[in-house]
Amino acid sequence: MGNTHPGATSPFGMVSACAYSGAYPTGYGRYAKNTEGVPEEMFERTQASGFTHFQQSGTGAIRKYYNYVRVTPMVQPLDDLGQSWALHDERAEPGYYAANLDTGVRSEITVGEKVAVHRYTFPDHHSARVVLDLSCGGLAIDLGRTVPLRAQVESMGHGCAQGTVVMEGVPLSVYIEADTPGWRQMLWYDRRLIPGGTRLDFDSIRHTTLRPFGLLFMGSARAGQTIEVRMGFSLRGCEQAKENLRRECGTAEPAFEKVRSGTRARWGDHIGRVKVEGGTPARRTVMATALYHSLIKPCVADDESPFWPNSGPYAFDICTMWDIYKTQIPLLQAIAPDRAMDLLESLIRVCEEEGNFPIGYRMARGADRFFRQASALAHTAIADAHALGRNGIDWGWALVHMADDLRRMYGEDFFEHGLVHPITHTLDLAYAHHCTAKLARALNDRRLADDLERRSHQWVNAFEPTTGLLRDSEFYEGGKWNYSFRLLHDMAARIELSGGDKGFIDQLDRFFGYGAEPVKQPGVGPQPAEMALGYALNRFEGLNNEPDMEAPWAYHYAGRPDRTAEIVHSTLTWQFGTGPGGLPGNDDSGGLSSWYVWASLGLFPVAGQNLFLVNAPAFERATMRVGDEEFIIETSGHRETPIGVDGLDHDPPAQYVQSATLNGKPLHAGHLAATDVHRGGRLHLKLGPEPSTWAHGIRPPSHSFTLSNPPANT
Repeated sequence: MGNTHPGATSPFGMVSACAYSGAYPTGYGRYAKNTEGVPEEMFERTQASGFTHFQQSGTGAIRKYYNYVRVTPMVQPLDDLGQSWALHDERAEPGYYAANLDTGVRSEITVGEKVAVHRYTFPDHHSARVVLDLSCGGLAIDLGRTVPLRAQVESMGHGCAQGTVVMEGVPLSVYIEADTPGWRQMLWYDRRLIPGGTRLDFDSIRHTTLRPFGLLFMGSARAGQTIEVRMGFSLRGCEQAKENLRRECGTAEPAFEKVRSGTRARWGDHIGRVKVEGGTPARRTVMATALYHSLIKPCVADDESPFWPNSGPYAFDICTMWDIYKTQIPLLQAIAPDRAMDLLESLIRVCEEEGNFPIGYRMARGADRFFRQASALAHTAIADAHALGRNGIDWGWALVHMADDLRRMYGEDFFEHGLVHPITHTLDLAYAHHCTAKLARALNDRRLADDLERRSHQWVNAFEPTTGLLRDSEFYEGGKWNYSFRLLHDMAARIELSGGDKGFIDQLDRFFGYGAEPVKQPGVGPQPAEMALGYALNRFEGLNNEPDMEAPWAYHYAGRPDRTAEIVHSTLTWQFGTGPGGLPGNDDSGGLSSWYVWASLGLFPVAGQNLFLVNAPAFERATMRVGDEEFIIETSGHRETPIGVDGLDHDPPAQYVQSATLNGKPLHAGHLAATDVHRGGRLHLKLGPEPSTWAHGIRPPSHSFTLSNPPANT
């Protein structure tokens, strides 16, 4: 299902807002917790008990999922708070979400970067109300609830209130203004009103002692009467939350349309940075949606860190680096470089303040490090940024942190033995040593660079020489076949381990199922034995696993870009669509959608190597705004192919690059330097229906060494 939601968001904004049912994993929808097979339904209908703030986008099992400060428009008694009502006539646009509740209330929400504005249109009723529940958090699944540790709520006069709840160690403050003329404003606790009360304080809350609490606005409503509730959020107290509200909403009432139009304009600017021509309407819709999903996360909240006092960006919802470092961060570096650098600056600050670069980082104290998933991934993104000539970072200071971080956790075993289990961390750490060595060499620290580069070649220790595949080990999702075709910094030597081009291509063909029978997909609630049989097939998982996202491009290094063209074309055509099930697995905070964007453009970034691989694009022409320049990808001989299964009973044919030019000069290689793309230019690809010999002879660069003279510890 993708695990995305239709709620209101702003590009990289701190705040999102959506209908809340409590379903897994975003709080929106109908499905129960699921990591394998088809998800089971929690609810038979699309429903909501209100509208919450702060949602994940496209993540899997990361335990906690925010959904703080629930706002519920009601014409029922307060005792009914928490009941869910069916949603009808849902409408979603960038920065805007609306739906009708069964109660007859029309609900609309828009968000800015740090604010949310709700607008409710009521039916005629003598006792209408808007209820804010500050105790809400998490999901309606086992162990999914988030309970505030401490809280305070204060009513500050008509139409004005503020409060702070400490959720997972983070103080989330909200400043509230409500346009409710003639309505009463009251605090409540345990679904009971507190007449005359102006403040609630909770010094210590436990699961066993928690009772819902908050404030409400209530009064009689005329048919069609609208109520507007404006909320500014901050992680640095109510005063800053108020300043955020003033900055984005101003002082005029109402503010809904002002915030909505501002966010719509920001989305228009961001999505307009990639424009495509040709293709079917459905394919263009999927492309625009993929670009939208790629720009929701991470959240970058300027001057909002609750953990250090300095100004500057605070990035969270990095869920996780493993999901985004190969595809999404390179996309941000191309079309949103300012935010990409804000992310890196924040990661360096986390390393300074908390002791290491995180693999995952949420809006929570005690970051989700996800050490089992991967190691030392920030090094790749930092090396790319330096190679692109980015400013704004003290590169010498960044290098200090990168070098230190290589020795943490699994890094100590890698340093001592040149090998670490889980075996994939050997690949991570070797690659991070290579990326750090590049920065050290650029900064003229040759001694450090030489040592790091020598250790970077210890990736070979992860492979079994007799098979050319990874050694047996534990694997985080998938198996050794899924991880054996990662794009390393020394692909020439990697291919040699598999017996040269032919052996490597034979292994890739087996992995991608060439000539094999179709496999059965797991259904609802698959048993462990069924999943084990599936993993035992040693097959490509169709982008549902991060290593599989780059595996199709491994053919480039063995001189067979035509194979890449076939697999990528088939994936774009058959695994993505316009419906609710239009994503082939978790969107992974935009990592999967970023893959779609790059693949549709005919490019794939090799993160950490200042490199793009070239393939047949899905559109006749595309323009990507990179900084102040434009990079244009145009084709001749492009054939339109429908998306999905639109009445077809066979696969539409793939297209293959026959020849290429870059800025008018012949391009015989199937790769470009990333700096060539970022400085702008024109790539012309001549396409045809049959494979050609283009790019068979000139391989992407490898930082090779001779296997007869292997590194220490091999």
